[in-house]
Amino acid sequence: MSIINRQVPEFKAEVFQKGAFRTITDANFRGKWSVVVFYPADFTFVCPTELEDLAKHYAEFQALNAEVYAVSCDTHFTHKAWHDTSPAISKIEYPMVGDPTGVLARGFDVMIEEEGLALRGSFIINPEGVIKVAEIHDNSIGRDAKALLRNLKAAKYVAEHDGEVCPAAWEEGEKTLKPSLDLVGKI
Repeated sequence: MSIINRQVPEFKAEVFQKGAFRTITDANFRGKWSVVVFYPADFTFVCPTELEDLAKHYAEFQALNAEVYAVSCDTHFTHKAWHDTSPAISKIEYPMVGDPTGVLARGFDVMIEEEGLALRGSFIINPEGVIKVAEIHDNSIGRDAKALLRNLKAAKYVAEHDGEVCPAAWEEGEKTLKPSLDLVGKI
């Protein structure tokens, strides 16, 4: 079964955010859009470049009524230590979720069992807690926050405009498509 249109799995996890620890559950992924970004591990190489890029665009995600969650199989204590020591990670204001048992990584089908690490998985979840976008990269390939923002805008657009779809490379404000018999073979 595809992860697309699947309900977010039940979970409870500890996060580090803005100098504090707190608990979140799957209920936090309801009522607004959520962007969940799995990465292999703290204190690594590609990961801080991605998370810093997300931090740079965090206000744009928030303006779209979306919360960003960065998740690795490290603990929330390790997230704090990384945040306190890395210039790139110190810029993060969004929640950093600890998943030391891999419950979330398994629930989103990104766990590398033999390594105890997560693949680079990006997920966009609608306000009902349903996964609408899933993208998984090899751990040697970093992601681009602008591409994730574009996917969030497209997911929100089609959710708000029944019967319309976003074509390839669609950007906010551009023309969409309304699938119909009249379009078959004409695109």
